[in-house]
Amino acid sequence: MRETRNLEFKTELTNTFLKTVSAYANYGTGEVKFGIQYDGTIIGIKNPKQACLQIENKINDAISPNPDYILTIDSETNVVTLRVSQGDNPPYLYKSKAYKRNDSSTVPVDTRELSRLILLGENKTYDSLPADQQQLSFNYLEQQFREKLGIQQLSKDSLITLGLLTKNHGYTNAGALLADANLYPGVDLVRFGDSIDVLLDRTTCQNASILKALDVSLIKYRQYYQHEEIKGAIRQTISSVPEEAFREAVANALVHRTWDVPAQIRISMFEDRIEIVSPGGLPSGLSKDEYLSGQISMLRNPIIANVFYRLGIIEQFGTGIRRIIHSYQQSKSKPQFEIFENSLKVVLPLVVSNLSALSSDQNRIYNLLQSGHTQTSQLVDQSGFSRTKTLALLNKLIALGYVEKTGQGRATKYQVR
Repeated sequence: MRETRNLEFKTELTNTFLKTVSAYANYGTGEVKFGIQYDGTIIGIKNPKQACLQIENKINDAISPNPDYILTIDSETNVVTLRVSQGDNPPYLYKSKAYKRNDSSTVPVDTRELSRLILLGENKTYDSLPADQQQLSFNYLEQQFREKLGIQQLSKDSLITLGLLTKNHGYTNAGALLADANLYPGVDLVRFGDSIDVLLDRTTCQNASILKALDVSLIKYRQYYQHEEIKGAIRQTISSVPEEAFREAVANALVHRTWDVPAQIRISMFEDRIEIVSPGGLPSGLSKDEYLSGQISMLRNPIIANVFYRLGIIEQFGTGIRRIIHSYQQSKSKPQFEIFENSLKVVLPLVVSNLSALSSDQNRIYNLLQSGHTQTSQLVDQSGFSRTKTLALLNKLIALGYVEKTGQGRATKYQVR
């Protein structure tokens, strides 16, 4: 047993645990166990009932507002467990500061994170706040509504209905993001050659409507990952990466990213894949499993999401991840989703209907995985390759989207995606 983001050990009762209480109440349910050393050794608490009373008093006196928590005692080990639930009224402050967990440590949040917590507590979103810019035009947005919905003109009332304009505070941040010109970063698209040191093409779209950023991205995608073939009297468009997957990935990045961070969405185009990295990790309260399953949709920018939905760019109920996965249903290669604290990465490999695109060595490892050999030692024994070569082949198969890695250390396993 070891400390994690959601589990902390304390050998004795000091005020340092109150920072972790603030972190759990702000960002996600977790536990503090008193009477366990850092390495997981159980030593117990001398008077656990008295300790519970002290813990309760310290939380009630020091954390504002008061979080939801429960205390339990293990009668065999005298370990006291404090379980703190994520609250609905952030920020939860200790000594006028809000905290978060950074792996297994607790750190104070910065000014930007504190602002996000305040918005969350007030049930507001960044895209609903008044924009710094108030001289805006919407020709590009109006053109989109005209082409897709037959609406000839976006009136002032229409902008208010869409949430891009308010009667009392003017244009919102959502309005600025969808305006013809703004101060926001957009997308940075790079087409690489044989390595990341070789840049064949670079296009940026910033300080413009995010709808234009999506269209520019699609133009570059079609340039490099689509071609036409004539079969008889029929002309067909062949996509090496599914257009639906690319469109969904970029649209999701534009809709769900954190727009208070001055960073571009990076779209890296390689010969064998596309990588899309967007600023901002998962919304608070959404787990990795919930994100990947697409069962729960938590909109970071609901006004922008509503406009994209009305234009038919995204589905309303957060099915983007499932649609990306479904577009690879007939492919041996599969998309990958990597989640970091401050960014999300989607990797879209080339569609592969058979394994002819793999080298003979890669095919050998792939076939061994299919036959149930999931550990590195097994693959080394069965393939006859060195450990170094086996790991290199596995990493290439992972990068191509054929294989996924689970666990760490001795528990590491590989399996066909």
